[in-house]
Amino acid sequence: MIKHVVFFKLAPFAEGNSKQENALYLKAKLENLGNLIPELLKIEVFINILDVSADNYDIVLMAQFKNLQDLDVYVNHPEHVKVASFLGKVKTDRAAIDYHF
Repeated sequence: MIKHVVFFKLAPFAEGNSKQENALYLKAKLENLGNLIPELLKIEVFINILDVSADNYDIVLMAQFKNLQDLDVYVNHPEHVKVASFLGKVKTDRAAIDYHF
């Protein structure tokens, strides 16, 4: 099994929305990928509730896959690409880790 964990920092204002509005929009869109991509076994998305440090990230995504091939299907799936395109417009930073568990 593969765990895919990604952290995002969001711009204070982007694409006509506040950071909080974009975070809520992204949470909904990312979680919905679980309904659209069969290879995605589990997805959880959380929004940071404390904005106390510029070092903190705003959103964390945790996804689970059977194998690396399924992760690759997810990454290249058209629905994921749509969400990633929007993310590219509103994020200021990204950190990720993929690991076996």
